[in-house]
Formats: sequence, C-alpha cells, structure tokens
Amino acid sequence: MSGIALVYNRLKGDKLIWLIVTILAIFSVLAVYSAVGSMAYKVHGGNTELKLLKQIFFLGAGMGCMYVAYKLDYMQYSKWAPILLLIAIPLLAYTIMFGPEINDARRWLTIPWIDQRFQTSDFAKLALIIFMARSISKKQEIIKDLKSAFLPLIIPVIIVCGLIMPSDFSTAALLFFTCLLMMIIGRVQVKFLFLLMFVGIAAFSLVVIIGYAFPEHIRIETWISRVTEFLGGGDGGYQVQQSKIAIAEGGWFGVMPGNSIQRNYLPVPYADYIYAIICEEYGLIGGLLILALYLGLLIRCTKMVTQCPKTFGAILAMGLCLNIVVQAFANIAVSVNLLPVTGLTLPLVSMGGTSLIMTCISLGIILSVSRYVETAKLQHVELTEIEEDESNH
Repeated sequence: MSGIALVYNRLKGDKLIWLIVTILAIFSVLAVYSAVGSMAYKVHGGNTELKLLKQIFFLGAGMGCMYVAYKLDYMQYSKWAPILLLIAIPLLAYTIMFGPEINDARRWLTIPWIDQRFQTSDFAKLALIIFMARSISKKQEIIKDLKSAFLPLIIPVIIVCGLIMPSDFSTAALLFFTCLLMMIIGRVQVKFLFLLMFVGIAAFSLVVIIGYAFPEHIRIETWISRVTEFLGGGDGGYQVQQSKIAIAEGGWFGVMPGNSIQRNYLPVPYADYIYAIICEEYGLIGGLLILALYLGLLIRCTKMVTQCPKTFGAILAMGLCLNIVVQAFANIAVSVNLLPVTGLTLPLVSMGGTSLIMTCISLGIILSVSRYVETAKLQHVELTEIEEDESNH
C-alpha cells in the first residue's frame, strides 16, 4: 500500500470531503502559479517561484490548522464561541478606524513581526458562524420566541455585518445570508426571518445614506458603479469582458496549464478571477470539475448533517459549508457575468494568506463533525450487533 493510501485510510471522517479538499488544494497551487506571472514581473522581477512558495507555505499552514481543527472535539468550539466573538468585534472596529487604507478600503491589519496583512472579516465570519450555531442549538426549546430567542440571535449578526459592510459589502452580505440560512435550518419562525431581512435592508439603506454624507469612509460609489455596470445590459466592464474571453479561449479542454494569455489582461487573476484562468487552461471540463467539487462538498455536508445527533454540530457544519460554497458560487457567477463584481475570492483556490488559513480551519471543523458522526454510526452498529447476539442466545 502506498504512503498516500495509508494516510488516506487512517484519516477519519468523510473521505470524500478529504478528497475534495485535496483536489481543490492541487488546483490552487497550479492555478496560482500560472496566474501570478504578470504580478511577479511587476513586483519581484519575474520571480514567479517566490509567489508559488508563498502560496505553498500558506496552504501548508492552512492544512496544518485544518488537521488541528479536525482532531479537536467540535464541542470545544461551542465553549470558545463567546470569546471568539468578543475578540472579533473589537478587531473589526479597530480595522475600520485605524487599519491601513488599501484600494480605498480599510479591511486589513498588519500582524507585527511577520509583516503579514490579516483581513479581520475572515476571522469575524468564522467567529460569528460558530456563535450562531451555539446560540441556535441552545435555544431550540424556545426558538419560536421573539424576545428570548430571536432578538439575542440577530443582535450579533447586525453588529458584525454592520462593522464589515462599510469596507466590504460583499462579505457582509454573504455572512448575513449564511446566518439567515442557519436560522432557517434551526427552525426560526419565517415571520421573524422576514423581520431580519427588513432590518438588513433598513441597515443597508442607512449605510448608503451615511456613505453619501461621508464617502471617504464608505465605498458607496464603488457599490453603485458595480451594480450600474452590471444592470446596464452590456457585456460588463473590462474585468468581466476579459474573464469571458478567457473562458471562451479555453474551449472544452483548455490551452493547457501555464499557457494562459488572459492572465496578462485580467486584474487580480490569482484571486477574484482565478476561475476564468482555470477555465482557460483546463477548459470547460476543468471549470465543471471545480463546480462539481463545491457542489459535492455541499451534498456531503447536507448528508452528514442529517445524521448528526447533536444540533450544534449539524448547524455548525452546515453554516461553515454554506459560507464556503455560496462564496464559491458567487465568485464563479461574477466570472461569467451572472453577478456584479463582488471582490470575493474562490475558497481554497485563490491566492491568499489568512483567508486561506481561515477556510482551512472551517473545513477542519466540518471534518471534526464528520469524524464524530462516523464514530457514532460505528458505535450504533456495534451496539446493534451485541443486542442481536444477546437475543440469539
């Protein structure tokens, strides 16, 4: 038996999810190495290997974090949820006020000593989803009560999404939508969810009004220009046109790895438009494979959730999975001009630092839940066999 097969057999949890993660990670290394060419020439004098090594480093660090998250009992995250949220909210507030302004937005903090930028919303997403899973599971007996259950649920959602929205509307909207889906799974009353949607629309309207008054703090003009460009009925802006050219050039089987032409014309081809580069180099077949992998992740998580005996584990795994999959579909939809430009990356595939690590941690937690489900099923089978033996005797 080969070493890879041995490791694969020793891993517990959903083997198909492990396989999906592995394939996406391989695509990440290949696609990023190809896509960073023009950036490497601008910044590092053509040294694409430096960017490749950086991606491999963060991918390796992410896989290490994923393994640690997978080995931990997922119920530990329920205990840590309030602390994580209490860390995330001040971090978001500090970022808005004192974070460096990059591309007209304050999204990052610089980690001392290692000089690495950290997007605080990535940590906040993870913290809020864990907290929501904890809160929904603990309030199941009173989940239909407005005052005791629903209001305590929506307050952290409004605070976190409200702090993210001024500099990153797409991430805030994605997180808000994920929390909404988690509440649906958690059996929150539909009329309360409509109330939450109304609150979200009202909050967005308020942010737009404030954005017009203080345009230096809220990227209102960027939002409007992206939506206007998308609704204009044309072929989209420069980015979308180049993305569609890349996809068309790929045909069925692609131009082969490393032969992309559009990487020289697409803005940030290694992040926002990496799906277009994959379609160009690996063809429609490669693009459909990426879609199938994310869809497979969603299907496996949905199946796992229906088998999870604990509410917290079910809602936690589904919330993290939905956040990853919806972001992936949004990124792909932008590449084919089905959505306005969002700035959302392709999870686990796009070049990234802390965002890649946070995605890996999310997947590790999902695998931790799947490990528990697998163990519970084995124990149930063993118990059934013992009972059958006793009845036969």
